[in-house]
Amino acid sequence: MGHKRSRPTSSGGTSSAQQAAKFLGISVLAGVVLAGIALPAAGALGLSAKGTAAGFDSLPGELKRPPLSQSTQILDTKGDLIATVYSRDRKVVGLNKISKPMQQAIVAIEDARFYEHGAIDVKGILRALNKNAQEGGVSEGASTLTQQYVKNVFVEEAGDDPTKVQQATQQTLGRKIKEMKYAIQLEQELGKQKILENYLNITFFGEQAYGVESASRRYFSKSAKDLSLTESALLAGLVQSPSRYDPVNDPEEAKKRRDVVLQRMADVKNITQAEADEAKKKPLGLKITQPKNGCITAVNGAGFFCDYVRQVFLSDKAFGKTKSERSKRWDQGGLTIRTTLDPKAQRSVQESISRHVYKSDDVATAVTLVQPGTGKIVGMGQSRPYGFGKNQTQINYSVDRNMGGGAGYQPGSTFKPFTAAAALEKGMSTAQSYPSPNEMPYPDVTDCEGKRYTSTAKVPNERKDEVGPYGMREALAKSINTYFVSLEADAGLCDVTRMVNSLGITKRAGGTKFGLGASFTLGVNEMSPLKMAAAYAAFASKGEYCTPVAIESISDANGKKLPVPKTQCERAMSEQTASTINTLLKGVVEDGTGQQAGLSDRDSAGKTGTTDYRYAAWFVGYTSDMAGAVWVGDPAHKRRMTNITIGGQYHTEVYGADTPGPIWKDAMSGALAGTVSPGLPTVAIKDPEKPRNDDDDHHGPGDDGGPGNGGNGGNGGDEGLFGGIFGGGDGGGGNGRGGATNAGPGTGTPETGGTGAG
Repeated sequence: MGHKRSRPTSSGGTSSAQQAAKFLGISVLAGVVLAGIALPAAGALGLSAKGTAAGFDSLPGELKRPPLSQSTQILDTKGDLIATVYSRDRKVVGLNKISKPMQQAIVAIEDARFYEHGAIDVKGILRALNKNAQEGGVSEGASTLTQQYVKNVFVEEAGDDPTKVQQATQQTLGRKIKEMKYAIQLEQELGKQKILENYLNITFFGEQAYGVESASRRYFSKSAKDLSLTESALLAGLVQSPSRYDPVNDPEEAKKRRDVVLQRMADVKNITQAEADEAKKKPLGLKITQPKNGCITAVNGAGFFCDYVRQVFLSDKAFGKTKSERSKRWDQGGLTIRTTLDPKAQRSVQESISRHVYKSDDVATAVTLVQPGTGKIVGMGQSRPYGFGKNQTQINYSVDRNMGGGAGYQPGSTFKPFTAAAALEKGMSTAQSYPSPNEMPYPDVTDCEGKRYTSTAKVPNERKDEVGPYGMREALAKSINTYFVSLEADAGLCDVTRMVNSLGITKRAGGTKFGLGASFTLGVNEMSPLKMAAAYAAFASKGEYCTPVAIESISDANGKKLPVPKTQCERAMSEQTASTINTLLKGVVEDGTGQQAGLSDRDSAGKTGTTDYRYAAWFVGYTSDMAGAVWVGDPAHKRRMTNITIGGQYHTEVYGADTPGPIWKDAMSGALAGTVSPGLPTVAIKDPEKPRNDDDDHHGPGDDGGPGNGGNGGNGGDEGLFGGIFGGGDGGGGNGRGGATNAGPGTGTPETGGTGAG
């Protein structure tokens, strides 16, 4: 190789055009025109020599060199790779990590006099000028390696915008002048070796590979520092036309081009003719590594979590003030993102899903696991894989629509603990009892803005034999609908919605406002598994709600740490309330509807949920150190889960207990295997006394009297607890709570309500 040529430096009033002329060894005006290498077209462009010189000097003095886009690695909490994502597959490496034959091959075939000329190659220009003049157009560019690098910078800056790419690559006099001006600048600033390094890192080598390191790994499954002579010659030959000489699709054409490069290397004395002849006899020696780009390649079924990480990046202002800024930074890549995903938990999630729900089933399932007290998402998966084919989807069923999910799914009775928590925070007791008939009209409720909701519809319990009276413990264990609409009415719809808000649920999964009314407690508003898991995690963390997080740290290509969003923890309820809910929900898995989900080796608590017509079924539960939500249903909200086979098992009707429950149990068991979970904090619960069976004093539950001044009237029974929520009677005392415990006998009838004693 030749030695680095001394470079001219600007002095006094020397202009950039004069510097160009000095390089060319000709006059300023002629030099500029010749630099365009399109003399026959100059007149047609209406660009005089004098005007071209002026335009040359008016160009910005500095070439903006945006950071090269590179691949981003997404890692789990152990540092293992989840997926590699990129807009352009590139890994920037130093020249010392690129083999000598590779450096020699690219110079030999692209700019053999690279080390002899300055930024502009006069001989090359004159040669191209002669050929172009003969052909009457622009058929040869005469661009030096430095000029090619400048052009690639323009292309890189254009990104995926086709208009900008066209402008960056079109053969015009104006673009050539820009290339020349910036090439001169870069020769002065960087020097030959750095320009060669930058060129090898920016150039496209085909097959989605940008830069020599990615190309080396794509075609030969090795690092660029280990490239042999023949391998280097093949890669160098691709640069002129990556599609024409593609060794994967046309190995014969690629070999011809490789041999041209080998001969050129012999001609410029990089290798001997004998070495070139011997190398030409060798096969291409490809060892292809298929490109693995994007969340579709994620391991352990973590494609949806991977996509959620991307959504977090694109939506959080920690990574840029505007969405366009964040999107540009993501495409630039070069990031190492360590996430909260626990590989053991993720494997357990996917194994449980695969065991219980097949991807070809009419319905799907989604599971999300969250760590109480930190908000860390440790597992996220679903039965329909991330992809574009049959029974695949790119919709993340675990999250809200604005984060890549869908409209969500009604959570049913898994919403009832929020009403219980609101009632407890208001000072109500678990001993609060209601007659809870098998069916009753919805009570009137009022929201936080004072709007009153009335309904003529009736709410039934699941089974005909579910008839009260019930206290809170038994009502939650049996999931009694009529109890919870009554409790919501007394606690107040406003306080219930405030409790739900404090647990991170402020709108439907689809992004719309809540539908309010007495049915709110029954889980009629669509939710996502992530929101439900994070909300239940607050019960496990002594009443403190923590926003979900997926990212632990981010480093850029230079190892610099970027700021990442942290979880925000706030108290949603008192520790006493949380401990009481723990006690109630332990009862659900110990002897209530959730027995099929109970863990045998540690404290667990949770709640089942099944919607009307069996469109969705849920189980949401937790231990002291992990919370999880499982949804099963048809994402399209069309297939009812009756007379259906799921995971090879036939169901006449699907309940939250029999399908989501076992999925939750298996996912949690595997995720927590080998660990010790502290017990859940609980409290002693007082259940209500059973009413006396006295025909004189107890007339049984009925349609009770309506709200009166000062309270709701009793139904004439001896407890008076469900006094006058409906109907029109004047109520006795009780501060609007439906009468007082141990109220005396009342008057009136079950049909009309009446006056209950305070």
